[in-house]
Amino acid sequence: MAIDKKWIVREPGNPALVRQLASELGIDQTLANLLVQRKIKSQSEARAFLKPQLEQLHDPFLMKDMDKAVARLTTALESKEKILIYGDYDVDGTTAVSLVYSFLRKYGEDNLEYYIPNRYTEGYGISYKGIDWASENGFTLIIALDCGIKAVEKVNYAKERGIDFIICDHHLPDEFLPEASAVLDPKRMDCSYPFDDLSGCGVGFKFMQAFASTKSIPFESLLPLLDLLVVSIASDLVSITGENRVLAYYGLKQLNQSPRKGLLSIIKLSGLEKHMITIDDIVFKIGPRINAAGRMESGKTAVDLLTSRNDNDARTIGDTINTHNNDRKNEDRKITLEASEMATTVSGFANKKSTVVYNPDWHKGVLGIVASRLVENYYKPTIVLCRSNGFITGSARSIPGFDLYDAIENCSDLLENFGGHMYAAGLTLKEENFELFSQRFEDFVASKITAEILTPVINIDTYLDFKQITPRFFNVLKQFQPFGPGNLSPVFISERVYDNGNGRKVGSESGHLKLELIQEDDFHRHISAIAFNRSEHFEHLKSGNPVDICYSIAENYYRGIANLQLRVRDIKLIEDPI
Repeated sequence: MAIDKKWIVREPGNPALVRQLASELGIDQTLANLLVQRKIKSQSEARAFLKPQLEQLHDPFLMKDMDKAVARLTTALESKEKILIYGDYDVDGTTAVSLVYSFLRKYGEDNLEYYIPNRYTEGYGISYKGIDWASENGFTLIIALDCGIKAVEKVNYAKERGIDFIICDHHLPDEFLPEASAVLDPKRMDCSYPFDDLSGCGVGFKFMQAFASTKSIPFESLLPLLDLLVVSIASDLVSITGENRVLAYYGLKQLNQSPRKGLLSIIKLSGLEKHMITIDDIVFKIGPRINAAGRMESGKTAVDLLTSRNDNDARTIGDTINTHNNDRKNEDRKITLEASEMATTVSGFANKKSTVVYNPDWHKGVLGIVASRLVENYYKPTIVLCRSNGFITGSARSIPGFDLYDAIENCSDLLENFGGHMYAAGLTLKEENFELFSQRFEDFVASKITAEILTPVINIDTYLDFKQITPRFFNVLKQFQPFGPGNLSPVFISERVYDNGNGRKVGSESGHLKLELIQEDDFHRHISAIAFNRSEHFEHLKSGNPVDICYSIAENYYRGIANLQLRVRDIKLIEDPI
């Protein structure tokens, strides 16, 4: 049974500005209102938003240390030093490594190699094992991507072995920066770069953009890298505003029109070959397959795929990664079922404010996914744990408005280590501390969380009548893409809608609804809709009763043909129709 959600409709934009933009742009006032809600105040700002241009990208040399980074890289290439491209094992890290390696191999492939740390034996970020490997193999420069901003001691360790670092990161630094040849991070306090929410891959791209400009390499030669960059932007959930919006817009063009062989392999395996690929497709289909390599085996396999130059390699490695993803899904599904059963059979579960579950045999690589699924199901701060290397370890996920990191930090005396942020964290503890930790965590959550936080919310942009959803309306709405954090797909309410009698249950367990909806004042027009995990409303709709729905509008592809479809977020029943 779905959890009841609170619908909150946003305040409309300034009416005079809405009317002005609607008139100047020749668009529906509802669309103009959406622009105003996005802080757009003029016709020129609206046109820049609706039609992003590459000229909107910032000068990469505005980033602190960029001149130093380019100079050190240039010296290394000219001196034929061995350069190691080093990155994390997730999608952002592997795409970043692939992007920099793909570009630089044109200028010195014989002296270039890449390295992805093992999730289980080395952990996140720069590792001593990786530095030792670089030293043993004669590398004198490491370019670290999507990691390294806090690796002060490890960078010093590398310097003692004659290895310099260029750090390209996007995470918040500590008080002291590593003593690297250059530290590129737009979140540095002393960095005045105009946009600070680049992905790790985005910082790597700006580095290559700066390098290309000093070598008089045409900017057009960088465009083939944007398919990797949009995959990182979507998968790492950075905001799709400002510079990221431009990069994502042109990255989607590249991904749809001329993707690299490795990504084309994943596109085919994802069933997206005849689709117009969107950010959602990356988040739910492409990104998880790339991530599965690091979760189930080695992130290096993902880079092998993304840098492959012939069809056979791309196909073979893609099949391997798809197998990893299927294994990941099987583990994820199995553990989610076991964890759900374990959680709900605990005495007093309904009254508990958190969920903490532990099984020593669960697969560590999928615990974050399982925690997210339990949050979806029960809407409580959640920790999922297994045994690894003699300790209990795992992942935690929160709900909007609750600081999970604060709750874990409150129990730090029981932990060996922990890290993360407000909504996601990882932790490790001794087995003998598990029961006390679980109770302390629950007590802290219960003392801080409120009924308001425990009520899931759907934020809705505005009301909409079906008669407004014309081809012209939808064509303009599509120009609001790419959607993502900071520019979410608009959510609408339509009131008193009915199924036209052709609605049915769909899905492997008949858990979803496929509907043909009509609205009370326009019974001649019907619109296709899909409502995931809402099958409990089937009998109400089948009996001819009206409902209010909130939804986003998207394109659904069937056999390569796109049709408009409402993606229903929630349904509210109307028991007493007028």
